[in-house]
Amino acid sequence: MYLLCNGKVITRDEQNPYLDNGGVLIDGTKILEVGTTDELKAKYKDAQVVDAKGLVIMPAFINAHTHIYSALARGLSINGYNPNNFYEILDGMWWNIDRKLSLKATRASAYATYLDCIRNGVTTIFDHHASFCEIPNSLFEIADVAKEMGVRSCLCYEVSDRDGEQKCDEAIKENADFIRYCKDNNDDMLKAMFGMHALFTISDKTFEKCVKANDNMTGYHIHICEGTNDVIDSKEKYNMLPVERLLKWGILGEKTILGHCIHVSEPEMDIIKEHNTMVVNNPQSNMGNAVGCSPILKMYEKGIMLGLGTDAYTHDMLESMSCALTIQRHNAGKANVGFSEVTDMLFKNNPKICSRYFDGELGVLKKGASADVVVMDYKPFTPFDNTNIDGHMLFGMKGRQCVTTFANGRLLYKDREFVGIDEEKINAEILESAKDLWRKING
Repeated sequence: MYLLCNGKVITRDEQNPYLDNGGVLIDGTKILEVGTTDELKAKYKDAQVVDAKGLVIMPAFINAHTHIYSALARGLSINGYNPNNFYEILDGMWWNIDRKLSLKATRASAYATYLDCIRNGVTTIFDHHASFCEIPNSLFEIADVAKEMGVRSCLCYEVSDRDGEQKCDEAIKENADFIRYCKDNNDDMLKAMFGMHALFTISDKTFEKCVKANDNMTGYHIHICEGTNDVIDSKEKYNMLPVERLLKWGILGEKTILGHCIHVSEPEMDIIKEHNTMVVNNPQSNMGNAVGCSPILKMYEKGIMLGLGTDAYTHDMLESMSCALTIQRHNAGKANVGFSEVTDMLFKNNPKICSRYFDGELGVLKKGASADVVVMDYKPFTPFDNTNIDGHMLFGMKGRQCVTTFANGRLLYKDREFVGIDEEKINAEILESAKDLWRKING
């Protein structure tokens, strides 16, 4: 039993939103009580005290779309790589990497991602994996690391025709095998989706195979309309819009995530809303790839379930939220839009997205909720309480200000030191895998 106390507690619980000097009592995987420091110390004398030292205690973060497979790309320079468009970015960088990503490198990528998640106070991720070098058992390797590191994970494999039918079939099987494994084990820290890459890399034949293999076991996690490639391909080959193509194959639904959705039309938004399908925005990646600005203001207006991800561009959810606000204002040419939309995406909707897969209640500090709690090294010099916390987070906080991380009641990170995790040993192994991958890429 842990008593995390002596902090400014932001609960996200409307019944008890803020405590100036409060704490959280963690019992097993759940929060047992939230109250003032004095009350909790008097009541739970035997609890192990973790002192927040006057800093901010708040719910941990959720990343609704990321890519573990890209972790070893940091600092990589690829000979001859000088992309002029989105396809050249995919083929020259990301597909180049995943075509050489072995199971060992996949495992190293998972370690690198989870270490950075914990450092940034992220305790839940929805990952979209690709390693066309070695597909079988790749999701199981990631799952093994997820369990070791203690980060809640919903995993899938990226099906695509881009490397031929054999690889495509292996990817479909990997999804199906892992989905069945998760269903059989019923671990609330580990779930599965059926992953697919962009529509322009998926034929109707492959869609048919995917739907048959999934057999209504779970939802889909798919990239759509990230670039104009999907729009052009869908119109020219199938005489329909991308979302209409998903509708045709029964991909939409309350457990499906559509990543990006930049080049979607209003009629397509209406279809997404009608089928209660989730959309996840990844603003920094969209800007970095020069693919455009997702129309989240219009989608929000239509009532679509909008979440926030990073596409692995960062593991800092506060950085992603801040970027989401600035690109929406820049795109709209209005300095008074986007605040509620982007804060809702991270703090309200990402927990709702989680609730469609995980049983525990996330994104809130209250009795019975999952004990996913972080301490942020933030000392406000202006008034600070539940009425203005989002403004402080947008303009004052970053993920690396996280000093302590609890996930499902497990203490993973305390005073910026990992707990029960040999960071130096893991980093050395990651480095060796990265060197090997880079040699393969550049010869």
